Amino acid sequence: MSDTEQEYVLGTDDDELQRLGFQHQVWAEQTAQLWRRAGFAPGQRVLDLGCGPGYATADLAQLVGAEGAVFAVDVSRRFLSALERLIAARHLHNVQTFVQDAATLSLPATGLDGAFARWVLSFTPEPAAVLARVRDALAPGARLAIFDYANYEAITLAPPSAVFDRVIAATGASVRDSGGSFDVGRHLPSLLQANGFHVEHVEPIVRVARPGEALWSWPSTFFANFLPVLEARGFITAADAGEFRAVWAERSADPGAFLVTPTMVGVVGRRG
Repeated sequence: MSDTEQEYVLGTDDDELQRLGFQHQVWAEQTAQLWRRAGFAPGQRVLDLGCGPGYATADLAQLVGAEGAVFAVDVSRRFLSALERLIAARHLHNVQTFVQDAATLSLPATGLDGAFARWVLSFTPEPAAVLARVRDALAPGARLAIFDYANYEAITLAPPSAVFDRVIAATGASVRDSGGSFDVGRHLPSLLQANGFHVEHVEPIVRVARPGEALWSWPSTFFANFLPVLEARGFITAADAGEFRAVWAERSADPGAFLVTPTMVGVVGRRG
């Protein structure tokens, strides 16, 4: 695996490709609602920034249709290869892929009709620089839709657990240590305004999951992949990881348990 691929804290292997596909499924409804807020429609040319393996990209390609186009940008060649296989399987011919870093975005086309970024800016050391690049790619009046964390550590497990709280705090610390922030969503309106956007819409995105539901498996799959990363980087101990797994198994068997997802926001900005 190249150094570029290692920039993803969970890597880009087959397990992570599968996890991201599941993640897209459980958040697809909220994502589509944000696209409607942004006015994404057939015939438009839309940027999918930090597209990963492209599950949202393929949906966007179907939305904009044969007369539209999707420009899919990601720093991972492996992810883009997975996207290219996906669009081939779905017989989609309106997607172009680009191996690029979001902070140095440079597309062959400008004057785009829209842009989308989901869980991208929280991992970006300089989100303002990314927003400036996106602004330059958009036509005046075009909209940027962002789906990201506003307060990751607000995630709540009931009945509560001290080790769960420690692991959540360690997750936030690990992202900050890498230059990102799981609180970026609370700064998005001001960042958008400072970079030539008019903020048209801000909405909270919070859900409740219970054992046995699909959404309950969202954190399950994340921590199955991420606990070893936290342990290897020294943010938790092996004992913490073992205790966390035991507590999560107990809650997963408890019909009275529930989880409130991290606070996220959906934000739509219109380029001036």
